[in-house]
Amino acid sequence: MGTLVAVRRYPVKSMLGEALTSVRVTEGGLDGDRAFAVLDGAGAVGSAKHPRKWGRLLHCRSASAGPGEAKVELPGGDVLRAGSAELDERLSGLLDRPVRVSGEPAGGGLLERAVPAYEGGLPEALRASASVDGTGEEITAGRVAAGTFFDFGRVHLVTANSLRRLRRTHPGGDFDPRRFRPNLVVDLPGGPGFPEDGWTGGTLRIGRALFRVTVPTPRCAVPNLAHGELPADPGIMRTVAREHRVPVLHLGRLSCVGVYLEVLEPGEVRTGDAVTVHPRPS
Repeated sequence: MGTLVAVRRYPVKSMLGEALTSVRVTEGGLDGDRAFAVLDGAGAVGSAKHPRKWGRLLHCRSASAGPGEAKVELPGGDVLRAGSAELDERLSGLLDRPVRVSGEPAGGGLLERAVPAYEGGLPEALRASASVDGTGEEITAGRVAAGTFFDFGRVHLVTANSLRRLRRTHPGGDFDPRRFRPNLVVDLPGGPGFPEDGWTGGTLRIGRALFRVTVPTPRCAVPNLAHGELPADPGIMRTVAREHRVPVLHLGRLSCVGVYLEVLEPGEVRTGDAVTVHPRPS
């Protein structure tokens, strides 16, 4: 039904990542994805979902440097090893407070999210728990998935079809898939917009790997932010909120682009692989 057109990995959470032509998919996701994160002294895990506190991480680029290792390119071009004291010092200066890079997730680190201004950006049940932090931002707080640096799903997929559909309603917007930080980008030529809406509970065969589609991906403010050479565009999420709010579990109708996947059969995936969709039996 489609083709895998891009593969991306983010060795350090909330930094820019790397484009790959192939990658090994394990039960825990893409090999080396979100293997590291930036932590502060309060136990918070660095996430650009709180842009005032962590948004400058998107000025850095991470890449794998071998099994269990990663390197980070800082603004200005210096490249340092993840876990080095020099990198921790430079990132502390960038973020204006002491931080360190860790490859050892604890039992569910603190994850902070700014409360978005657009509709469908936050489950209404969470609004009552929002508070204003030291940055002056209204935020909610939760935890990363236990034993990982993932927010929720281990693999994130976006379709080119959905991005084309959004671009038609906001033609001045830059719906580059990198804004949505997917691991996998799939194109179904000639197919409708938002084809993944009908995939929840079904399976996807991509290369040698088999995935189950678990849930639509609710979007935060991150797609609006500047990503490397991609400029900030606050119209991105306003368009998503207007065009694509869908039910997510028990959380209500949220602004979503893409889906989270569970790995059923590990294996290698490559750009150009055929993608076969098997809907959930009715």
